Amino acid sequence: MSAVRAVLADDEPLLRDALAAALADAWPALEVVAACADGDAALEAIRRERPDVAFLDIRMPGRSGLQVASEASADGGEAPLWVFVTAYDEHALDAFDREAVDYLLKPLDADRLARTVERLRARLHDRAAAPAGAAPVLDADTLRRLVEFAGARPAGPEPLRWLRASLRDEVRLIPIDEVVAFEAADKYLRVLTRDGEALIRMPLKEVLERLPADEFWQIHRGTVVRAREIARTTRTLTGKLVVHLRSRPERFEVSRPFAHQFRAD
Repeated sequence: MSAVRAVLADDEPLLRDALAAALADAWPALEVVAACADGDAALEAIRRERPDVAFLDIRMPGRSGLQVASEASADGGEAPLWVFVTAYDEHALDAFDREAVDYLLKPLDADRLARTVERLRARLHDRAAAPAGAAPVLDADTLRRLVEFAGARPAGPEPLRWLRASLRDEVRLIPIDEVVAFEAADKYLRVLTRDGEALIRMPLKEVLERLPADEFWQIHRGTVVRAREIARTTRTLTGKLVVHLRSRPERFEVSRPFAHQFRAD
């Protein structure tokens, strides 16, 4: 079989580059013929390059990844094998699994990517061995129904799975799973992890809207902590409630509107 060709699309340059680098390690023979920053450019590249595989972010400016796949499949001819990249958890993607669509969660996991590569190789082998005119792995009608499914989902902000923090001339990706607390600091948001901290330009209100409420508690107008990181609470001489963390020395004051979270039943 000739070299396998792929198109990548993600509006986050750091994640797009990370996917290209991860694929170079996991699938050295794969040739990335286009790396696009939005859905419209991805559709143009797919129509121009006719790749074997396309890795598409679900949410992008212009067309979504699903819309790109749906329109490209409706063009006729042999469509690429589609892999969708998303920040949604696996439970929200049950429908995609039932339709045999592969997907990758952000931030990328090397083991999960390796399984995706093996799955794609197997499908490409089956496609090469299939008789001419055989049904595609994912036809246009299935993709249309997936687009409708995605559009019917309740609107809401995409959940946070990582944060992008700038440090001098470097950009650091911080997985949300490593975050212990957030603290508002002037125009920045201080992000505390077990072994360090960083500043990001993102309003605490926006972060709160995208955090799982059962994992993070707001304890003050400018402070949010991970619930399982709370070791104990104490009271000051003036009666103020103070939170002590398990893995950080900082102590955070609890303001009255949020004190009910610490009351015993």
